[in-house]
Formats: sequence, C-alpha cells, structure tokens
Amino acid sequence: MKIYVNGKLCDKADAKVSVFDHGLLYGDGVFEGIRAYNRLVFKLDEHIGRLYESAHSIMLQIPLSKDEMSKATIQTLKANKLTDAYIRLIVTRGVGDLGLDPRKCFGKPSVIIITDKVKLYPEDLYKKGMEIITVSTTRTSHSALNPQIKSLNYLNNILAKIEAVHLGYEEALMLNDSGYVAECTGDNVFMVSNNELFTPPVCMGALKGVTRGAVLQAARSAKILTHEHVFTRHELYNAQECFLTGTAAEIIPIVKVDGRIIGSGKPGKMTSELMKKFHELTKKDGVKY
Repeated sequence: MKIYVNGKLCDKADAKVSVFDHGLLYGDGVFEGIRAYNRLVFKLDEHIGRLYESAHSIMLQIPLSKDEMSKATIQTLKANKLTDAYIRLIVTRGVGDLGLDPRKCFGKPSVIIITDKVKLYPEDLYKKGMEIITVSTTRTSHSALNPQIKSLNYLNNILAKIEAVHLGYEEALMLNDSGYVAECTGDNVFMVSNNELFTPPVCMGALKGVTRGAVLQAARSAKILTHEHVFTRHELYNAQECFLTGTAAEIIPIVKVDGRIIGSGKPGKMTSELMKKFHELTKKDGVKY
C-alpha cells in the first residue's frame, strides 16, 4: 500500500509523522472521508471544498491548492491500483513544541492521503435494517466547537460510539444539548413521516454531510417533499421509516430506535427507493481516474 505524505508516496511502514505534530498532540487538524466507485471519486469537489472550509475555520493554511489536492488524491488511488476505495484526506497543523500555540508550529502543515477498502456495517444490516440506541453523550455545541468543522479531535463521537458498543449496538443516536435529534456518531439521520422526508438542520449539531446532500438531491428529483427541520425522539419513534447516511455507511435502514419499532420493522419503501437512486448517483457524479 502506498500512502501520500507531504508530496511523496511512501510504503505503509514508512508513512510517519513526528510525535511533535500537533495533529497527534492536540487533534489540531482536519480530515475528510471520500468514496471511489468503479474508478470515479464520488463528489470529489464537494469533499475537498468542505476540507478547505474546515481548515479555514481553524485558521489552518493547507499548503496545496484545491486542484493540487484533487490531483494528489487521484495519484494515490492510481498508485494503489484501486477501482473501489475509501479515501481519507488529513491535514495537520504540523510539527511544533509541547504548547498549544499554533504559532509555535514550524514548517508546513502535514498533508496525508490514505486510500484503502472500508466496510462499516455487516451486509445483512442493509437488507434487514439496524437497531440503534440513544446515548447520554450529547453532540458538541456550536458554542464549543462547531460540528461543521471535521477536526481530528473526534472524542465526542468516539465516546458516544463507546457507549453504544458497551450496550451491544453498532451505532448511537446523539441529541444536542437542547434534547433535539442531531446525528449519529458518524452518520446523518433521516426519517419519513406522512410520506415526506425529514433530516435535522445543521444548526442542531448535524454535519452537513455530502451523502446527506446527495440523498436530499435524489429525493427532490423523485418529487419527494424534503425538510431540514428539528425533531425529537418522539417524532422519530413514530416515523414511518428511518435511515442513516454517511460516506462509509452510504444509506443504511433503521428498524428500531431505543427498543421502539419504526414503521413495519423492516426497511421501508422510500428508503429502498433512495438507496437505488443513491447508487445510481455514484456511477456518474464525480471525477474519473
């Protein structure tokens, strides 16, 4: 496996960063997860745009242009001869001292690109549906760290994932500090009510997911009414359907939340329709390599 590290393609064993890199010391950096399907990088421009937005928010100057980042991503995919892949772009603040001050980081930020395979959930869950549980860890508040920033500090999500795993679940539902549904540990949440599609707005703590946007796009093209609107667990428990979206997860049906059966207890008609439409999008919406 070849990994891109600061302009060079290295063997996996040689892909290293300094222990003084502030990405390691403090989670000071940003990242992006992307998928490639049949030699097409799905919505590459949108993902790279979001990476640069996250970096701008934390005043991190990425040493590559967006076009150069795209070319480096393609270069890494080709070097690994991958037709289908999961891509992780990482930019750290770079090497510094043991203090917090980013001004003490000398040299350029580190740019790392990893391309590999990923399988987030077992295949049978996409057919039968998954059960999730609400955890006590709330989604990070905008006033603390804006959830739109995909920073390397993912402890909020990891703590929620730990709770879910300890309770025997694959995924956890996270509420914001006002008790509204925000998102899951790595996925956006959707529900179907009165044959209309709802997902929490980003102001509730939901990431503006690229897959989330693709699903909203697919739903609108199918003349499905869509809403980015606040809702509580009560509305979710009584929804006709529920599903999660994410780069790695794609679209996965949810059939039970906190022990409450959702709809018929099986993946719903709209969920199945949107799964098909999403897979159609992955065949044409992206950059070929």
